[in-house]
Amino acid sequence: MMKSFRGGIHPNDSKSYTADKPVVTAPLPGKAIIPVQQHAGAPCAPIVAKGDLVKKGQLIATTDAFVSANVHASISGKVADIGEYPHPIFGTCTAIVIENDGQDEWVEGLPLKRDWQTLSADEVRKIIREAGIVGMGGATFPTHVKMAPPADKKIDVFILNAAECEPYLTADHRMMLEEGDRIVTGVKIMMKTLGVTKGIVGIEDNKKDSIEAMTKAFAGTGVDVVGLPTKYPQGAEKMLIAVLTGKEVPSGGLPMDVGAVVSNVGTAAAVCDAVTQGIPLIERVTTISGKAIKEPKNILVRVGTTFSDAIDFCGGFVSQPEKIILGGPMMGTAQSTIDLPIIKGTSGILAFAEGEANTGVESPCIRCGRCLDACPMGLNPSMLSILGERDLYHEAKEDYALLDCIECGSCVYTCPAKRNIVQYIKYCKAQSRAQSAAK
Repeated sequence: MMKSFRGGIHPNDSKSYTADKPVVTAPLPGKAIIPVQQHAGAPCAPIVAKGDLVKKGQLIATTDAFVSANVHASISGKVADIGEYPHPIFGTCTAIVIENDGQDEWVEGLPLKRDWQTLSADEVRKIIREAGIVGMGGATFPTHVKMAPPADKKIDVFILNAAECEPYLTADHRMMLEEGDRIVTGVKIMMKTLGVTKGIVGIEDNKKDSIEAMTKAFAGTGVDVVGLPTKYPQGAEKMLIAVLTGKEVPSGGLPMDVGAVVSNVGTAAAVCDAVTQGIPLIERVTTISGKAIKEPKNILVRVGTTFSDAIDFCGGFVSQPEKIILGGPMMGTAQSTIDLPIIKGTSGILAFAEGEANTGVESPCIRCGRCLDACPMGLNPSMLSILGERDLYHEAKEDYALLDCIECGSCVYTCPAKRNIVQYIKYCKAQSRAQSAAK
């Protein structure tokens, strides 16, 4: 049996709502609200103006910053507005609003046909960068940056993160069953670009049909498909690397420090589209689920479609939701409205009915130690939360390895006092970054 990582939890995966439902294409939105920042790194700046006519796939916002990701029109139509709009991650953000003209017309030259095997690594990196591809598991780190490790970091293994360990989410699961060829091609392209010959696909063993489908799809490629013990957070990069390679990413380090690059299933498919057809990242598969949703689905949806439009496509609400979450219930973020745009990193939208969410009244830490047992990073989450409450972020960083926290939420799940441990830790990290910036 494959060795597992320390700590972790076993929440009800709640994937039965959508696991057996094939991906369906959502209707085009009447208007698309497209934020200029949908990625980790520097925001883009609009290169179109109000009143301009744009076409699907057209570049509409960009920047010279290396750690960033271009933004493209997801529909054809007229730029109705450029201004501050609600954003599911940043609160508000500059967005380009496009009114749909009903034509869904590609910008000139797209799609195209290109033989990826004739391209150099630098050419592929340039294509990926121009296409605005990011990590689609939720982290949204620009993919072209991962594909360009420093010269002193020798990469010897590429890992496709197909664990999808978050409860409720089944977007990657369905893509593995339905889009095997795109995923395989994307993995081959990324491996060639990195110059590696060893590839591993890690899938939790609660998705046996995905393991079977990927094993068949990758047959003869030299890429190993591995079933992983189902335990949260198996899909966290550091956990995945440890289980699949036996290597431990050092404190404060990155996967490339142990010779690994990790990418998501949706990202691999997007790389295939960009490199072989020139198609930028303008749509994604998203899971819409939870007991408050009338007809939970996996939908292929254009970036800029609102949460409300996506939920309406799933029949709307059967009851007033107690909580709306972007992403999964463990690492996702609660939202105060559904008038928000779906962005590149929107892996799921969950609407929880009353009593479905693991909520309660917060009380003081009782020092039970359950969070220490659950933490896969071997940290002391209770102390980090207490230091966060008291604004002692320097102590949290220097004495309790604050920055090693992966914010997986295992501590919150096990806490009998219902403490918002991850929120305190995020606050601590933000204060620490602000202090460093001030210096």
